[in-house]
Amino acid sequence: MPSIIIIGAGFGGLGMAIELQRNGFRESTILEKAADLGGVWRENTYPGAACDVPSPLYSFSHEPKPKWRQRYSTGPDIREYLREVTERNGLYDRIVFGAEVTEAEFVTGPGPDAGRWVVRTADGGTRTADILISAVGQLSRPAMPAIPGVETFAGPSFHSARWDHGVPLAGKRVACIGTGASAIQYVPEIQPQVARLTLFQRTAAWVLPKFDTDYKPVHQRILIEIPGMPLAERLSWWSIAEFVALGLVEFPGIVRMVARLAEKHLEEQVTDPELRAKLTPDYPIGCKRGLFSSDYYPALTQPNVTVETTLISEIVPEGVRTADGVLHEADVIIYGTGFKGTEFLWPMKIRGRGGANLSDVWDGGAHAYLGITVPQFPNMFLVYGPNTNLGVGSIIYMIESQARYIRRAVQLLAEHPGQCLEVKSDVEREFNTALQGRLARTPWNFCTSWYRTASGRITNNWPGTTRSYRRRTRRVKTADYRLNAP
Repeated sequence: MPSIIIIGAGFGGLGMAIELQRNGFRESTILEKAADLGGVWRENTYPGAACDVPSPLYSFSHEPKPKWRQRYSTGPDIREYLREVTERNGLYDRIVFGAEVTEAEFVTGPGPDAGRWVVRTADGGTRTADILISAVGQLSRPAMPAIPGVETFAGPSFHSARWDHGVPLAGKRVACIGTGASAIQYVPEIQPQVARLTLFQRTAAWVLPKFDTDYKPVHQRILIEIPGMPLAERLSWWSIAEFVALGLVEFPGIVRMVARLAEKHLEEQVTDPELRAKLTPDYPIGCKRGLFSSDYYPALTQPNVTVETTLISEIVPEGVRTADGVLHEADVIIYGTGFKGTEFLWPMKIRGRGGANLSDVWDGGAHAYLGITVPQFPNMFLVYGPNTNLGVGSIIYMIESQARYIRRAVQLLAEHPGQCLEVKSDVEREFNTALQGRLARTPWNFCTSWYRTASGRITNNWPGTTRSYRRRTRRVKTADYRLNAP
């Protein structure tokens, strides 16, 4: 039975471990850098942190939860769900907390470790395994803006993913920089507390209403007592997401319908024409991540809020200075400036066959066959790898597709002990050439966002439905790989 190391104890790593375990592969160890599991949901504890995918779909298909408290679950509820799943599947004994992977090397030379991965951690530890699976995600490293003087601010400042709960905001002047998916959640939460909130917006976001609701006991009882109801609810949300996803490439008319819904949402919630003009996007819907909120716009209309669209020139000890020379004084600065989504696996150093350095292989932008395997890196697999993020839908569904594919690859290796599995270079190249051609037809190609590298290559998103991805990953085609001795 092959030994396996999984990096990361978020949805990806836990889902991978469960898939392996359910199919008889119990020789897996999860290395987690933090002291707790949860991944992005462990890191993001800002006020109002919640998912923008309905809970029945943002959960494992094999681990349904009929007693979600609301349609769009909060961060604490999602973390609790992951703990329940981990406990139920007996995974805690397999997780090594506080084990931050710094290096991994595939051994090709002679010796007892030939054909195995040697993994080193920050505490000086070394482990070896036949198979290495990275499940570190795409949204784990906060991105700080390159604004002059960031370090000179005299008051407290922090990124939303490193929220400092020890900093009181009541009665303070707060500068919020960034208007992404995190900001539209924490701004309505902190607005009633602060004396003054200045929101610095570089580009307006497309915001759709969030049809959230609390799940009543009767709803939960129906899901528990009526066979097939959890699956039916999950299927309904999945179908809606798949329909909208078709609009990103195949049927642009669908996207236009969604855009009209967002425009109507803005018109109804913001009556002031000047503020509405500031909040009106100037790029096609779908180009950046679509946001969902029913309380963001109302918060911005409150008398203690100012939306500032003039570019920031610098941070000074007293606050934020904009390009027009105006100083916006602040007691606290909060950066809601997103994540370094295109820096996959960084800062880990990964070396494959012949010493190939993954950072060199990915110099022009990360790429992988099906987002899972990379030439020159035998017996290494990625969960939530390049081009497997979604514009619409649940990443959990994608993770399950990847976990099943990887598990089938592990089965193939179990049937051929001592062999290594490596995707062929031409197969991976042809796949990514076709993928980039399809991505060129999507809205993501028409503006700057975290989906794209500095060179313009889209490295994050899948240009299609989750069903199309599952179909591509339904089986491991042996013709796509080399299966031979290390």
